[in-house]
Amino acid sequence: MYVDLNADMGESFGSWKMGDDAQLLDIVTSANVACGFHAGDPDVMMKTMALAEKNGVGIGAHPGFADLQGFGRYRLNIPVLTLQNQIRYQIGAASAIAQAAGTQLRHIKLHGALSNMASENEHMARACYEAALSVAPNLAIMVLAGTAQMDAVKHLGCNWVGEIFADRAYNDDGTLVDRSLPGAVIHDAAEAGLRIAKMIKEGSIITQSGKRIITDIHTVCLHGDTPEAIDIAKSVRSALEESGIGLQKFAI
Repeated sequence: MYVDLNADMGESFGSWKMGDDAQLLDIVTSANVACGFHAGDPDVMMKTMALAEKNGVGIGAHPGFADLQGFGRYRLNIPVLTLQNQIRYQIGAASAIAQAAGTQLRHIKLHGALSNMASENEHMARACYEAALSVAPNLAIMVLAGTAQMDAVKHLGCNWVGEIFADRAYNDDGTLVDRSLPGAVIHDAAEAGLRIAKMIKEGSIITQSGKRIITDIHTVCLHGDTPEAIDIAKSVRSALEESGIGLQKFAI
């Protein structure tokens, strides 16, 4: 049994630093690189992608809402055609930087509020993915397992991988517990590691209430924007390896 480990990164901006991408790139097998709308800039994108390529880590575009102030976590009401063009724009930028860094994109993963909204609304998810595939038809779509995002890619018939989160709690419908609620973010590294190993072994999401949601799981997200991010990443990797679960980039 194998699983991919991915992390959101490239989220620094100018002189403002977010997370420790270098350390994460020694742990993960895939990287979701911010495209400049919710975080990141051309210099950060280039540096992150070049280091990911050097480490043999798969690279994906991580488009979000145009929301630097809110780090892409504000829910925005944007016309569908505008949203689709914003996604195309971000993927185009990421693809160009990847090419210049001597590599190429393998996948796309929606960020923050955009992802949360798409996990609740299949029509929105399909609109986002259709836009992505219109400019990069060979990309794999990384979706929140057990949500409307998964329904969307199944209807589209495109290449996709199902994702769960190491440091986020789940509602009984498979969506993530809102960050404003108690227990939404898991800060205990040991708990995160054991929890993820159990989910992979069972092939199911374990919700905050203890409910099991059977689903396809191909990759585990390790966030890089919390103080304990590196500890959680190390714990998850160790717990998976100790459970006999191998780590490798997902197939495309």
